[in-house]
Amino acid sequence: MIPQPSWIPILIALPTLVPLLGAALTLLRGRSPRFQRAVTVGAIGTALIASSMMLYLTSTHGPYAVKIGGWGDKGYPNGPLGITLVVDRLAALMLVVSTTVLLCVVVYAIGQGIRDGTTQQPVSIFLPSYLILTAGVCNAFLAGDLFNLYVSFEVLLAASFVLLTLGASADRVHAGASYVMVSMVSSLIFLAGIAFAYSTTGTLNLAEMAVRLDDVPSGTRNALFAVLLVAFGIKAAVFPLSTWLPDSYPTAPAPVTAVFAGLLTKVGVYAIIRATTLLFPGGSLDGLLMIAGLLTMFVGILGAIAQSDIKRLLSFTLVSHIGYMIFGIAVGSTASMSAAVYYVAHHILVQTTLFLVVGLIERQAGSASLRRLGGLIASPVLAALFLIPALNLGGIPPFSGFIGKVALLEGGARDGSVLAWLLIGGSVVTSLLTLYVVARVWTKAFWRPRADAPEGGITNSTASALVPEGTDVELAEREDVGRMPIAMVVPTGLMVAAGLALTVWAGPIFGFTDDAADDLIQRTPYIHSVLGGDGE
Repeated sequence: MIPQPSWIPILIALPTLVPLLGAALTLLRGRSPRFQRAVTVGAIGTALIASSMMLYLTSTHGPYAVKIGGWGDKGYPNGPLGITLVVDRLAALMLVVSTTVLLCVVVYAIGQGIRDGTTQQPVSIFLPSYLILTAGVCNAFLAGDLFNLYVSFEVLLAASFVLLTLGASADRVHAGASYVMVSMVSSLIFLAGIAFAYSTTGTLNLAEMAVRLDDVPSGTRNALFAVLLVAFGIKAAVFPLSTWLPDSYPTAPAPVTAVFAGLLTKVGVYAIIRATTLLFPGGSLDGLLMIAGLLTMFVGILGAIAQSDIKRLLSFTLVSHIGYMIFGIAVGSTASMSAAVYYVAHHILVQTTLFLVVGLIERQAGSASLRRLGGLIASPVLAALFLIPALNLGGIPPFSGFIGKVALLEGGARDGSVLAWLLIGGSVVTSLLTLYVVARVWTKAFWRPRADAPEGGITNSTASALVPEGTDVELAEREDVGRMPIAMVVPTGLMVAAGLALTVWAGPIFGFTDDAADDLIQRTPYIHSVLGGDGE
């Protein structure tokens, strides 16, 4: 192993500690919006810089691990007993993509002016909650033990409860109540899995568990794996554990919906990747995962076809495309795992971008319902911002969605099993239906004259913010003309560019994800970074 520089522990801790410190500062200065904005952008920007440095370091030197405070570091097999943070290629990539999204979304939210809103807007709590969410997401990717992963989930979920119910409108409280109940069930199942894991192995450190589980009877291993898969499957919105998502996300403000859709389910997918490759290699439940992935694709996209509200439509496509990631994980080869990691990065960027565009549509046209929209082609900037990520989501060549899906299909074809071929067929059908769904949004919202829409003469009186204050009025009587602030358009454009970057540099990125997948399948680099050379 290459000697670890003394500043590495500080670097690894920064994406978690800086947002938490920023949250404390913004809470203390709740009456100073300018200070809150500066601290928030600075904290997330610092996390992005630290994550980018870790991406470079892991790509050249492999994984790094830090035992917080060095507490309990007695060496294999008696430690570490304290909190361990681990960054490898997968974790570093997820950190970079996530902090990029978090930074763009918060700039978008600031541009929307919701921090400078009226006294009726809950402006003082938004940014602290957002920073706590950021810390929870980052710590989840760095967690080196099951309990720290659980704590990370609870931190980001506590913040998400606040963000989801901002303003306490009836719809948001109803959605938040459902979200809280589902999350509590998931947390209880996860806690049961943690207790089961500790009673089985005597440790919660992931690297140490990976070694000790090799000596556990297969029946016990599979039972533990199933418990953790249910907990992570709820968080990742894998069918049949996904019904909560389309009813929860669309009620939130556009920036909140965007970051939820892009990141929260991917934390669950990341946990499934870790469990499948590090703790339970061998594919004991791969067949079940393949079936779940196929059903997730079909149920999600069929739900999207039935929707007339763009937010709900995109929420169903979000569920559907989780199935592609489960497909790559379940096949379990290096090629399919690499494709799954690439597709996770692609989907985070594209899905977030589309929800940001929906926020622009709401501001421009006063609604996100296809029954009220039309004529948006009159805004070429808005049309371009929607069309590019929509085609990307639909898998049109040469975009990253097409590249990722082809890589997944290739991985499935190499597997050659009946289930793999069924997933290949289901993936192609789902991709075509996704293209149909986004084409329907394009034709109705952009090409069709608004006068031809069933409710085209009705709109919201004002642009939505953290708390929707407007009411339905005649289009001609709308108080807000729907101008799009430049600070909303620019971060959306940057997100579009980030999605295109995955296409332009697909070769080098796939080289990186190939190395990440190889590390995941081998397990040895991760285990050795935590336990030392005698860990396996």
